[in-house]
Amino acid sequence: MPARFPRTPPTVVPAAPRWHIPSRIPPLTCILQAPPRLAFTPCSTLSTAMAPAPSHTPIVISGPSGAGKSTILKRLFDEYPDRFGFSVSHTTRSPRAGEQHGREYHFVTKDDFQDLVDKKGFVEHAQFGGNCYGTSIKAIDDITAKGRICILDIEMEVANHPTFPRPRFLFLSPPSKEELEKRLRGRATDKEEAILKRLKQAEAEMDFSTSPEAPHDKIVVNDDLDKAYAEVKEFIVGKDA
Repeated sequence: MPARFPRTPPTVVPAAPRWHIPSRIPPLTCILQAPPRLAFTPCSTLSTAMAPAPSHTPIVISGPSGAGKSTILKRLFDEYPDRFGFSVSHTTRSPRAGEQHGREYHFVTKDDFQDLVDKKGFVEHAQFGGNCYGTSIKAIDDITAKGRICILDIEMEVANHPTFPRPRFLFLSPPSKEELEKRLRGRATDKEEAILKRLKQAEAEMDFSTSPEAPHDKIVVNDDLDKAYAEVKEFIVGKDA
C-alpha cells in the first residue's frame, strides 16, 4: 500500500514461530496498494505485546493482475465497511495527481525510508523502478488498534519473520492463463510489452501457488465472480457470515 492465494494456519501464541517462504518467484505485481515487491525482513524489535490478537490476524491476499482481486476486495469492503482496513504503505516516489500523503501512501524521503529500514520498522520492503516501497509494522498496528482486520494486497518472494505472527494467506487465481490473457487484453489500458510482462509474471505466480513450498491456506479460482467472492468471504469472515 494494498499474494499469491490448504493448510490450517498455526495459532498465534506469544512466542510466534518463524515462517518462511522460499525465494522461488520474482517480485510480483500488486493491484490496490503497492507495486511489485515484497522481501520480508527480520524484525527483532517488535514485542509480542504489539502482535495482533488471533481474531485480528492480518490476511495476505495475492494473485496475478487480472485475477479479480480489486473487484472482490471492493465488494468485501462494501459489505463489511467497519471490519477491515488496508495498511498504508511507505514509498519514496513522488505523489501522483490526486494522491494524498497518508491516504494512498506515506510519501517519505529516501533517507527517512532507510532510517525505518535500519530501525527494523518494516515487515516488508523492496525497491521497484528506482523507488522504495514498504509496509511498516506501525501501519498494520494502526489497523488492528481500531479492532479491524488488516488486509495486505501484496506478493512475496521471501518471507522470514521471527516475531511478527504468521498471517493467513489466500491466493486468487484466474481459471487459466488463456483466460487471464483475454482479461488483460480486454482492459485496453496496457501496451503489448506491459501485457507480456504481466503474463510472464502471472505464470510464475500461478505455478508457485500450487507448489509444495507455497504458503497459501486457500486458493480460490475466479471462474465465476459470485462463487469466488463467496469463497473469499467464507475464508476471511467465516461460514456464518
